[in-house]
Amino acid sequence: MPPVSTTAIPLTDPELAATLTARLTTVEARLSDAVAHSDGLADSASRHLVNAGGKRLRPLLALLCAELGDGARPEVVEAAVVVELTHLASLYHDDVMDSAPVRRGAPSAHAVWGNSVAILIGDLLFARAASTVAALGPEAVLIQARTFERLCLGQLHETTGPSASDDPVEHYLGVLADKTASLLATSARLGAMFGGCDQAVVEVVAEYGEKLGVAFQLADDVLDLASSGAESGKTPGTDLREKVPTMPALLLRARVAAGSGTVADAALVDLLDSDLSGDEELAAAVAALRAHEVLGETRALAVGWARAAIDELEPLPAGPVKEALVAFAQALADRAA
Repeated sequence: MPPVSTTAIPLTDPELAATLTARLTTVEARLSDAVAHSDGLADSASRHLVNAGGKRLRPLLALLCAELGDGARPEVVEAAVVVELTHLASLYHDDVMDSAPVRRGAPSAHAVWGNSVAILIGDLLFARAASTVAALGPEAVLIQARTFERLCLGQLHETTGPSASDDPVEHYLGVLADKTASLLATSARLGAMFGGCDQAVVEVVAEYGEKLGVAFQLADDVLDLASSGAESGKTPGTDLREKVPTMPALLLRARVAAGSGTVADAALVDLLDSDLSGDEELAAAVAALRAHEVLGETRALAVGWARAAIDELEPLPAGPVKEALVAFAQALADRAA
């Protein structure tokens, strides 16, 4: 079982940090049980990403929001397991569609076992998430199902791209809301819900999660260009190579399409549209976007969404939980900056 850590969310209160660390350890043990399978291949492939570790951001967010009520309820741990199983399942599928060779510093599942096995293991994990959430009652099942639907729609819309009448930047923000923000919002919602919080509190943290998720992915778009693979756990420029849209590239394309771009901007769009399968070509594209001011514009967008997430928390009572939620959104802004 990989070591657990609460560093994904800044926690300055020692008592809260100790409580969440202990509960996250319980979640980790339950995750290991939940992915276990009698079939040898299914068992080893299902454990692949669990054993690779990760920040466990979604279960941690659920555990943290539950502390606005009674975080010691056993249903809270189960809710945290559900959101992480759902997240892990989506990663198996995403890596196949994006042809990502690395995930969390380890070879991606499809690189080890092939696309068909990786897709089927993702399906198995979605099934385990469904069986786990079933024990939490029909409302939780409906919430998880709607989240799963949004995850699929987000991936679909990313794959098909915007229609001729869509604004590509707005379309992309919608993709981020479905692919990333939906599960963060559900993590916060289920945590607060099973912690016994009032419905008003549940809605507050869910809206926080929605905005936080967009900020999170925009910050990732920045880091994909501005950081090394060792920092991000992914190969820099993978999205560029696979022609997956990111905000810096979309902002650059918008300039050129509007006629406000320079000759160099148009040349860079041509480079992005060219064959980037070679490492030298990909490195040149990454370096050019890294030096372009559209990266700064993406940083500013990430900061704006993070601040909007913080604004959602205004109705919550002061205390270490609210402080941690604010600090996490602020950390995302700092990460992008």
